[in-house]
Amino acid sequence: MKAPVLYSSEMALELKQAPKLVQQLVITPQLQQAIRLLQLTRLELVDMITQEMKENPLLEELEEGKESLDEEEQPSTEKAEEPVPVVEHTTEVKGEGEGTDEFDWENYLENYNLASFSRQGEQDGEERPSFENFMAKSTTLFDHLYWQLHLSNLSAEAQQAGAWIIGNLDEDGYLKVPLEEFSAEAGLPIDRMEGVLRKIQEFDPIGIAARNLKECLLIQLNQLSPRDLIAEKIVQEHLSLLKNRNYPVIAKRLGVSVERVNRAASLISKLEPKPGRAYGGEVAQEIIPDVYVYKVEGEYVVSLNDEGVPRLKVNSYYRRILAEGRHAQNDDRKYIQEKLRSALWLIRSIDQRQRTIYKVAKSIVKFQKDFLDQGVQYLKPLVLRDVAEDIEMHESTISRVTNNKYMHTPQGIYELKYFFNAGISSVQGEAMASESVKSLLKEIIERENPKKPFSDERLVQMLKERNVHIARRTISKYREMMKILSSSERRKVV
Repeated sequence: MKAPVLYSSEMALELKQAPKLVQQLVITPQLQQAIRLLQLTRLELVDMITQEMKENPLLEELEEGKESLDEEEQPSTEKAEEPVPVVEHTTEVKGEGEGTDEFDWENYLENYNLASFSRQGEQDGEERPSFENFMAKSTTLFDHLYWQLHLSNLSAEAQQAGAWIIGNLDEDGYLKVPLEEFSAEAGLPIDRMEGVLRKIQEFDPIGIAARNLKECLLIQLNQLSPRDLIAEKIVQEHLSLLKNRNYPVIAKRLGVSVERVNRAASLISKLEPKPGRAYGGEVAQEIIPDVYVYKVEGEYVVSLNDEGVPRLKVNSYYRRILAEGRHAQNDDRKYIQEKLRSALWLIRSIDQRQRTIYKVAKSIVKFQKDFLDQGVQYLKPLVLRDVAEDIEMHESTISRVTNNKYMHTPQGIYELKYFFNAGISSVQGEAMASESVKSLLKEIIERENPKKPFSDERLVQMLKERNVHIARRTISKYREMMKILSSSERRKVV
């Protein structure tokens, strides 16, 4: 009798190599850099170029008035470099075939102008003073109140309590932290803290250090001479009715005429609900357009704003090492090639970024010519796909280019994203941009009778009379976006 033969599953395993074609997308570091460049603002681009110049010794800024490399920087045996031909069709960055070690750097240096990124406008040679020299430091709310605190005749203990109160005010000037918190920490009686708070509430601006809106308005009313007792009574007891402009109910409860309530409401409306607003908030930032649009002989001309953006070139010393020093050490040569590869890609990416912005801006001008001629009410519906198909690029590229970029037009300065609007259908079948509808809605409301403001339903009918079909909920949404109150809150009782 034969013994049974056992087969192990491991005996069936076998390693084999088989070729297989697989298509996949590889995002190289160079491609990542090119994509990142597209969405940088002007200031971010300048900062990035400055940082790259610090990290890459081969990069340097091209001097003013020079559009190419100096002849003295070129080897005498070499031919003068020919300018790069202008490419009419700007293709998107693919990141294919870049950064290989087998690249012929010597031949590339002989046939490529490294100073391809240049400004479009000329500047005078005068050195202008720094803009920061004309900037004045603005006084903060804390500084203004702390200065008044030190001028007050208060004890050291009260000064410490006052500094705690001032330090806990929000940007609108309100005290949101309970006094009991500091009272427990410092061991001060709560009535002592209340006295210090009342002292600070006498500081400028009037109404500061209040704990709620009611207290803020009462502080300001108490400073008036003569005092309006009806206005104080309204703020103290009927603030919610005042918000809804329900003047007849207020008059009935106070036993006065509606006209008297209206005068008190008019006084209250002139008070400042946010006393710290004059000292808080962000400083207005000047917008530097990326693109200028001018009308020349009836046609719109697009011009890129390259002012302040450094023009780059490769340092001539390192160029000569690669062009002539063929017997340089391998480590040094490898390092220079790596840095040169990075420098060339940066110069090329910046140049392509500018070309892409130009093409997008030119396409927008073509679509929005009526807006440039006649204003916001003639803004046409436009989506990213329209521009992408026009200049043969992907929608994601258009989205990156229009991010935080601004265009100076005859109608003012607008962000590039402003020109992209969804379409609102009209009665006649034509589409109208949502921004145009907002502008039309705002114009109607500004002309309404303040005693009888238009309701949202009435605004729907009025827009329909102007060939704009829009739902009531959309009217409400647009009002909120433009910070326009409802009809009941806009109504003024005389």
